[in-house]
Amino acid sequence: MQAKDLISETVPALKTSDTGQTALNWMEVFRISHLPIVNNTDFLGLISDSDIYDLNKPDEPIGNHKLTLLKPYVKADQHIFEVISLVARLKLTVVPVLDEKDRYKGVITINDLIQHIAKLSSMDQPGGIIVLEMLERDYSLARIAQIAESNNLKILSMFISSPPESTRLEVTLKLNSNDLASVIRTFERYGYDVKDWVSNDDLLDRFYSERLDMLIKYMNI
Repeated sequence: MQAKDLISETVPALKTSDTGQTALNWMEVFRISHLPIVNNTDFLGLISDSDIYDLNKPDEPIGNHKLTLLKPYVKADQHIFEVISLVARLKLTVVPVLDEKDRYKGVITINDLIQHIAKLSSMDQPGGIIVLEMLERDYSLARIAQIAESNNLKILSMFISSPPESTRLEVTLKLNSNDLASVIRTFERYGYDVKDWVSNDDLLDRFYSERLDMLIKYMNI
């Protein structure tokens, strides 16, 4: 999935003639803390709500003030993982998208990004979740997939996390069935530590909610 596929159709760009109060009003409507300033198709930078509060004159046009603006952006053909990386690194609520000629095309909002992450990780597909824990040296995608397939299951998505300075990995598998008993026994027989598993729909909703909360906290939005 590329950045151009994630562009919001509703979030507007600011002009230098717009006031700080207009920007704050739009930020409140769209529940974001940043907006792009654009001159025709030229991206001038991102302004934040804190930038506007620092001006102390929200009713004046933004262009009347000398601003030091961040200019983060992604190109239209960049992958969603690169968008996530930029959001996490700079704590953004929107990411501007430029084309190959550096013309402004729109923004990706953090809310839309999270929804696409949910789709990318098959959260909207039926099936259960297994969380495995193992040493880094014991990780093998081929073996994990083989164990799942030997139980007539398919891995719909997978993600890996590791605490800082740890030699252990946490591998979360989304599988295409809620019947997990057999595959759990197989993983344990092969020496994997099954840290958690979820197959009940209500518990799945809570699991997804907790994971998305962790993602948002990681992005510090």
